[in-house]
Amino acid sequence: HVQLVESGGESVQAGGSLKLSCVASKDIDILCGMDWYRMAPGNMRVKVSSIKKDGATTYADFAKDRFSISQDKDKNIVYLQMNGLRPEDTAMYYCAAHYAIHSTSPCPQSPNYWGQGTQVTVS
Repeated sequence: HVQLVESGGESVQAGGSLKLSCVASKDIDILCGMDWYRMAPGNMRVKVSSIKKDGATTYADFAKDRFSISQDKDKNIVYLQMNGLRPEDTAMYYCAAHYAIHSTSPCPQSPNYWGQGTQVTVS
């Protein structure tokens, strides 16, 4: 059973920084990608950033110049460094993981495991 545990969310002033972490519990060989999503009250869930096992990254337009995703593959941890935070960044941030069926199987395009979320509040 895979578990994703996020941490690092808190209340900060506008312009501040936060670093979110997400630890995936197991199965390093078939973990092929990890994402960060966010959902603000009354809004749809939005993909913030992603990182594949080979290190390739993607960012939403609002995140490109301020956020940075990274990973520690040995420890199954993905990070989201967020700088220049704005009130509109206030949301619940979720970690999501892509697990392949086998180590040689294609990586699924959609995540198949989700964390419980960590709240980020910017005022």
